[in-house]
Amino acid sequence: MKIRNLLMLASALLILAACNPKEDLSYMTNIDQIPSAALSAAATQAGDFTIKRGDLLAINVSASNADAVRPFNKQQYIPTLGSGQTYGFDYSTVYYLVDDNGNIDFPILGKLHVIGMSKSSLQDHIANLIYPKYLTEKPDIECRIQNFRVFCLGEFNSPGVINASNGRLNLIEAIAMCHDLKNEGRRDNVMLIRTNQNGERYAKRIDLNDATFMTMPEFDLQQNDIIYVEPNKYKKRSIWSLPPVYNAAVSIFGTGVSVVNFILLLAK
Repeated sequence: MKIRNLLMLASALLILAACNPKEDLSYMTNIDQIPSAALSAAATQAGDFTIKRGDLLAINVSASNADAVRPFNKQQYIPTLGSGQTYGFDYSTVYYLVDDNGNIDFPILGKLHVIGMSKSSLQDHIANLIYPKYLTEKPDIECRIQNFRVFCLGEFNSPGVINASNGRLNLIEAIAMCHDLKNEGRRDNVMLIRTNQNGERYAKRIDLNDATFMTMPEFDLQQNDIIYVEPNKYKKRSIWSLPPVYNAAVSIFGTGVSVVNFILLLAK
């Protein structure tokens, strides 16, 4: 009887060890304590990515006079065959690749050094180069990054590569697109690895339990960011295993205990 009780107690302890405390699964537990002004200030900077080597940019120049700005838009003309067997031309946008020196070749304006600039600063820079030298009105410039990708690894329900076609993504959006973190993922120590415009990598630890991460510069993701969620101690404990020789010994011991327990039951 004592052996049976010990086995039941051991099973109960194993079940309890596999359980996650409820507070480990929470996000932004102190959100009410974050000043609204701090959240608003962080929101105004959302989507203003920093341009890096290898970025693929779509830059569109527009104004009330479409013919005047057409030479500033990089386009490729493609011959097409119409329904009446007549030939025509269509065009598609050609993107700007930021080369290893941080430059792009822009129509009329020539080579522009753009690495390290934000999206908004590049838009203003191009507009100021065009007006008033080439146009009588200041054009509208729209810049988007076409190869904006974020890599999500570790304890996500659906880890993988996120492609953001609109060129902007924040940490909460990335977590949602990966269908949240697993219960076994550490929410208090998420690692974000980022490469700056100089090609240097650095890592930042983020506590999702603490809502102040929403005011951090890392909340708004940059292209090619890596988010890694490591397993918590309960997951690590569940995958812990003994060497094969000890596994065999434990198996033999467990079989022996079962036999002894069976004999004790027959002896009653």
